[in-house]
Amino acid sequence: MILEVAILDVKAGLSETFETAFAEASAIIASMPGYEGHELQRCLEWSNRYILLIRWQRLEDHTVGFRGSPQYQEWKALLHHFYDPFPTVEHYHPV
Repeated sequence: MILEVAILDVKAGLSETFETAFAEASAIIASMPGYEGHELQRCLEWSNRYILLIRWQRLEDHTVGFRGSPQYQEWKALLHHFYDPFPTVEHYHPV
């Protein structure tokens, strides 16, 4: 299993709109091959900051399968305009 981790800083005043868009985008990510689950959590200290955790079977399920798919363009259109700065995405594996 691979854990994708992204810290999402949402532009001020857009958190509610972002959460609504993310609920729609969740169906997109959940339909992808290799997807095993995800969670989005909101920071207590910084109300416009979120952490996104997505579990994939293999790294390529995210980096090639999802990012190379037409569904990624939908995900991008729904979510990418909310971020400032654009998030860094990292991948982790169990030790």
